[in-house]
Amino acid sequence: MSLQAGIQRRGEGIDGVHWNIMGQVYTPKSVTEECFSWHALLPPETFVPPHIHPTQDEYIHVLSGELDLVLGGKAIHAHTGDLVCMPRGIPHGIFNNTGHDVTCMFSVTPTGKLVDLFRKLHNMSLPTEVVALSPAYEVNFLPPTRAADIMGLK
Repeated sequence: MSLQAGIQRRGEGIDGVHWNIMGQVYTPKSVTEECFSWHALLPPETFVPPHIHPTQDEYIHVLSGELDLVLGGKAIHAHTGDLVCMPRGIPHGIFNNTGHDVTCMFSVTPTGKLVDLFRKLHNMSLPTEVVALSPAYEVNFLPPTRAADIMGLK
């Protein structure tokens, strides 16, 4: 995995890849051992439940639209142009509650096993399967009671 010089064109993924992950479309843009970045289309009412990356820092650059997030137990709202920084070990969840598509650029550093996880999750439809598979790839989803607690729903 070495960085290739050039341009990743809009709508194009590495090797033509696009992953459907729980209704969201992820398009890989760059993969090295140090960093993995992908474009994401988050349709209305889609979300990524609260989870933790124990070995990676994650970033979201909101390209269009707005996102609701829970980060370290606090509700935050990101607008177009904002950069959301989610340090490793901090629980976070991502929600599109706007009624409109949201587009973002995500990145994690270091890459770790996330690319391999996304390959496995492509077209997987059951959330329970996603949650069960993820810890082997260094992503830990919070149990529903803990997720509700950090989201202020308890």
